[in-house]
Amino acid sequence: MKNILAGAALALASLPFAALAEYPEKPVEFVIPFPPGDLEDVLTRMIADEFQATYGTPAAVVNKPGGGGGPFPGAAEVAMAPADGYTIGSFVIAVPIVGPELGIPALSPNPFDPVGIFLTYPFVIATSGDAPYSSMEELAAYARENDVALGHFGAPLVPTQVTKALAAKMDFSYASDAAFDALDCNTLASGDADVINTTLQLILPCLGDVKVLASIGAERIPLTPDTPTVGELVPELNVSLWNGLFVRKDVPAEAREKIAAVAQKVVTSDKAKELAAQTGALIYWQDAEASTAQIETDTKALGLIGEILAE
Repeated sequence: MKNILAGAALALASLPFAALAEYPEKPVEFVIPFPPGDLEDVLTRMIADEFQATYGTPAAVVNKPGGGGGPFPGAAEVAMAPADGYTIGSFVIAVPIVGPELGIPALSPNPFDPVGIFLTYPFVIATSGDAPYSSMEELAAYARENDVALGHFGAPLVPTQVTKALAAKMDFSYASDAAFDALDCNTLASGDADVINTTLQLILPCLGDVKVLASIGAERIPLTPDTPTVGELVPELNVSLWNGLFVRKDVPAEAREKIAAVAQKVVTSDKAKELAAQTGALIYWQDAEASTAQIETDTKALGLIGEILAE
């Protein structure tokens, strides 16, 4: 009997060590609910590469469909994965804020905690260089008397919602609007749209030939330092179009800390600074606590935008 009890005690004593195996001990996936090639994809791949180099564990980026307007199958996949830190979401603002409102079971209530936010997209409202207006105030005055067509990436998307709410607060509306797969120099040059809501990166080749009327985000874009933000024009519309790393709420602290350590190292590196300088993106590290506060602030702002557009 003593031998049996001793063996059982030895077995029990060894269980915590097995249960608390050091993270990571198996391959890690970073899930992006967007096609490859955009800024969040580039930076997430840099983070995955550094994660693998730092911890000696394979790390891969997996792109899923869904985009910024839902239904976010990539995010749902992260939500349904085991809460062990081996499936990490790289999500835009709409996933944790809009996702729970869409009635998707896996995303409602919000199952995620931020590990950290690392990117603000350089979204802008722009027009052609020969347009008869050079600021949002001048656009507002012109649009009250003339038809102005807006081009965007999709009506449900946050940048589009912000752009339309800004028009409403400035007492004008676009005569028409349409979604485009690409919004670049050719869109304006062809006259397909008079004003476009796009990323600065897509109009960089013709930046000297277009007018940037406003940018969407908490800070002015370094490449267009004289252009005001939407938040400067109408403070209650101050929303940041960010991307961050997210895990399920019950993922252990050790995993979160190790993911954050690698991400912070990458986004504050010289390579990331060079990418920011080339694209106009804001690349930084905002820890979990600050990111949670950011989400709360943006949730309130997006709620107000929804009320404005419903009027």
